[in-house]
Amino acid sequence: MSDAEAMREEDLSFLYFPEDYRWSHGVLIGLNAAPWGGAEIGEVNRVGLRLKGHVGDDGAWFREWAREAETVEKAGRAHIAAGRRRTGAQYLFRAANYYHVGERFLQPKADGLEAYKRGVDCFRDAARIISRPRIEHVEIPFEGTTLPAVLVHAERAASRKKPAPAMIFFDGFDVTKEIQYFKGVPDLVARGVACLIVDGPGNGESVRFRNLYLRHDTESYAKAAYEWLAARPGIDPNRIGVMAISLGGYYAPRAAAFERRFACCVAWGAQWDYWQIWKHRFDRLDAGGAPSLSVPWRHLLWIFNVATREEAMQKLEGFRLEGVAQKIRCPFLLVHGEGDEQIPLEIARRCYDAVGSSEKTFKIFTREEGGYHHCQIDNVSVGVAYMWDWIEGVLRPRT
Repeated sequence: MSDAEAMREEDLSFLYFPEDYRWSHGVLIGLNAAPWGGAEIGEVNRVGLRLKGHVGDDGAWFREWAREAETVEKAGRAHIAAGRRRTGAQYLFRAANYYHVGERFLQPKADGLEAYKRGVDCFRDAARIISRPRIEHVEIPFEGTTLPAVLVHAERAASRKKPAPAMIFFDGFDVTKEIQYFKGVPDLVARGVACLIVDGPGNGESVRFRNLYLRHDTESYAKAAYEWLAARPGIDPNRIGVMAISLGGYYAPRAAAFERRFACCVAWGAQWDYWQIWKHRFDRLDAGGAPSLSVPWRHLLWIFNVATREEAMQKLEGFRLEGVAQKIRCPFLLVHGEGDEQIPLEIARRCYDAVGSSEKTFKIFTREEGGYHHCQIDNVSVGVAYMWDWIEGVLRPRT
């Protein structure tokens, strides 16, 4: 038994497929959306039961999640047609999440674009129906095209007319604005903080339908998002922060370092030298090992629009925070799991130590309290509660 297998036998988190890190992680991405309307445990379990005996077959993963998503979508649209619009919207939100969770592992991506688009459409149609929170699909002008985004409006007492603070929330390596919404955003806006969730280059609709590939200069599109949001009625331009998840532990600090108008920065998971991370992963693969990855490694080639590992490594040379983190001046929060198998804790410590802000916080989630895996995938609720408390303290919404 390997050290990793031994650790998983003693793991306190829910491992649906204990023999496969990536598949278990994927199930949790789907399941942990439940508190915010993105999943139902019985539906997720039906997918899991059909996948027993097929672990590692990513084609089967896609088919079974898409199958469940289609079933739930059809039920939702039938409810809407019968006049039960709110019930139908609940079904469509879950279908959206299932379509996107299922598509994440698929290579080549072209085979899943129809299902992916159905997920986008389900989310959009559900958003049109519900009134709380108020969800608006928007487009952010950027370099001759636009970035697709979702603006989730802050909830405020009717008597309060003052502009609201906001967070700009970028994706990570392999998630989408629809998946991000189900990571506690309804709770954030209930506190009086608006949230603009953006599919940046290399993510979501931007890479699938706009041919916008991953780039290291996050500040370029973070600036575009900031200026668009700052011009919106009802948003306080002096209280707009930036956050991102997983690989977003590079995106958000980079954005805050070079766009000084951000009022705060949250790195949901640490990064430091992403080139070195992938050098280590490829070395393990070449040696016959199995590095802990959230999606198949070829996803890296796709988001860079390159054909070889060597080309991808060249692109990764810009993804370093040395000399960047030191430039951050706004209040800064780094949240990391003690047992993160993708990004070891020592990397998080190195990043935090380098951050130049005089007001910075490092929260390590331990095994005992939960949230100790990558981006609190084993307990998202404790992670977002901590982050939203911190954001509320910094941006001080007037609810």
